[in-house]
Amino acid sequence: MLTFFLVSGGSLWLFSEFFLSLLEKMQTQEILRMLRLPELGDLGQFFRSLSATTLVSMGALAAILAYWFTHRPKALQPPCNLLMQSEEVEDSGGARRSVIGDSPQLLSHYYDDARTMYEVFRRGLRISGNGPCLGFRNPKQPYQWLSYQEVADRAEFLGSGLLQHNCKPCTDQFIGVFAQNRPEWIIAELACYTYSMVVVPLYDTLGPGAVRYIINTADISTVVVDKPQKAVVLLEHVERKETPGLKLIILMEPFEEALKDRGQECGVVIKSMQDVEDCGQQNHCDPVPPKPSDLSIVCFTSGTTGNPKGAMLTHGNVVADFSGFLKVTESQWAPTCADVHISYLPLAHMFERMVQSVVYCHGGRVGFFQGDIRLLSDDMKALCPTIFPVVPRLLNRMYDKIFSQADTPLKRWLLEFAAKRKQAEVRSGIIRNDSIWDELFFNKVQASLGGCVRMIVTGAAPASPTVLGFLRAALGCQVYEGYGQTECTAGCTFTTPGDWTSGHVGAPLPCNHIKLVNVEELNYWTSKGEGEICVRGPNVFKGYLKDPERTKEALDEDGWLHTGDIGKWLPAGTLKIIDRKKHIFKLAQGEYVAPEMIENIYIRSEPVAQVYVHGDSLKAFLVGIVVPDPEVMPSWARKRGIEGTYAELCTNKELKKAILEDMVRLGKEGGLHSFEQVKAIHIHSDMFSVQNGLLTPTLKAKRPELREYFKKQIEELYSTSM
Repeated sequence: MLTFFLVSGGSLWLFSEFFLSLLEKMQTQEILRMLRLPELGDLGQFFRSLSATTLVSMGALAAILAYWFTHRPKALQPPCNLLMQSEEVEDSGGARRSVIGDSPQLLSHYYDDARTMYEVFRRGLRISGNGPCLGFRNPKQPYQWLSYQEVADRAEFLGSGLLQHNCKPCTDQFIGVFAQNRPEWIIAELACYTYSMVVVPLYDTLGPGAVRYIINTADISTVVVDKPQKAVVLLEHVERKETPGLKLIILMEPFEEALKDRGQECGVVIKSMQDVEDCGQQNHCDPVPPKPSDLSIVCFTSGTTGNPKGAMLTHGNVVADFSGFLKVTESQWAPTCADVHISYLPLAHMFERMVQSVVYCHGGRVGFFQGDIRLLSDDMKALCPTIFPVVPRLLNRMYDKIFSQADTPLKRWLLEFAAKRKQAEVRSGIIRNDSIWDELFFNKVQASLGGCVRMIVTGAAPASPTVLGFLRAALGCQVYEGYGQTECTAGCTFTTPGDWTSGHVGAPLPCNHIKLVNVEELNYWTSKGEGEICVRGPNVFKGYLKDPERTKEALDEDGWLHTGDIGKWLPAGTLKIIDRKKHIFKLAQGEYVAPEMIENIYIRSEPVAQVYVHGDSLKAFLVGIVVPDPEVMPSWARKRGIEGTYAELCTNKELKKAILEDMVRLGKEGGLHSFEQVKAIHIHSDMFSVQNGLLTPTLKAKRPELREYFKKQIEELYSTSM
């Protein structure tokens, strides 16, 4: 190995790094023995016997060693004992809490002057010295910025304008926002907070009827939209008399007069955002700030099948959640006015909103992407963000792209060797982007993110340990993973600084307790440290809007949120997600999938007798195991010109393709989204049965057993369908 280093390009740097990596693991006496030097007690006699030339050489080596000892990278000091990151709460039925913090009380806020989202922004305005706040850019142009004061003024003008258009300054007034991430989204949100109104994000990815359902459920009369096309969608609902309460649409972008006329015909006023701001400036009203206990946002989430659920979150909920994050990271990462965040994850989801709240609270900047995810890298190079929230699917793409460029065995070997060296540093607590490995291999990756990222936070779905470990090394910054859901605002666990192991989602945040409860039907028991994850604390939501039945399912009488996820406590007091109680899971892109609903559609395929749909939160698509009907399939196959015995047909690739196409056809007819369709199937010739342990006595699928039984086939389906 050393010979290879010495004859290759950059050999001196590589050899030096390799040599110094050995020194990191050695004590002084070991170094002396390696260099064939005497022990410290014999050094005087040793030096008297040396020639001048030898002394000069020894002096040079001593200087190198001294330089290395004084300049070697220092490891981050974790804020707690990483072998005990949480502790059991007395008389709590096994609940655990974070060991970070001075008080046993749950954290409700981090700063006394920032207990509501309105106060959070005012704090940022003050400490930033009216610095830049919201940034946007046109193609191939630098970012343009609105200052904190400009944003605050426009929010007051817009809020005052809303009051002039029959809106009330109270928490019973819900304002819809139907737009992609952009500065006007934040201005509209802050306008609501300035006058104690409630924000309700609208988004159409929940299905065609979701926008209509949300408007009616929340009694929304006013919606702020970005593009005329979305205004047309809203008008169509009104014209069909589906949303009779909608009276005002405010457009961020220019629109034609014909749109205003169309709205007038069905009783809807359409105005530009600028007109409403001008009206508010001329009729300015003093702010009516909210209290921490006041409702701030109703965030509708798909969660499971059926209509979306409107999670009601107070200002106190949101502040408590990001305060827990600040408390965990305060010893290693203190946000400042110099921090820059790239906003591209949907603002309709709480994960993105939480990260932005941290930035505003500290007077930092938020730059919005152009709206096209394909241009995200270009936006990041122009913005140079320091904070980069991601979802696992994006991490997977980064990982795949890096390794796809190592297109020869030698390049791949060098990349893996460099990654192992950096990963060794990460495991010892050293996080840096200036090593020789960064210079030779990883600087281009870091530059593609703008070159300034110092924190990455991943959420929405579990991240692959392999991908996470590699990128922690390659990106040279702190990479954290969290777990949570909308109902606990965003996060309830977070990885501890200094713990760069993978395969878990960290310890409880200081703002909440977590306990596990038995799930008898799935054989998960708290006595084994396993069970359904339950959360309680000031970050837990108040319930679902106008839905007491589903609220009762989620929140018990003692205020515990039942997440539906199955967790396992690890020895260090961290939590690992191991299953889903109701077999409803997230894919890598964060979409929820109900496999039993999909199976009920696919089972209508004529040749299909049984089907098992499998999804993995580390993957972006579904796969399936299909058992054909022995009586029906042969004739069904003959109609397609395929002959053979039942056993032969089960291995026929052409027939497998035909069955998959028929299932996908039924899925489309049944209204399945593309992410709910299986992308590959395995044909299995033997029926699932009670006798082989794959069905319950009531003939229901035993999903954990099916997953284990077909583990090999599932892995093959994913590996050949990527």
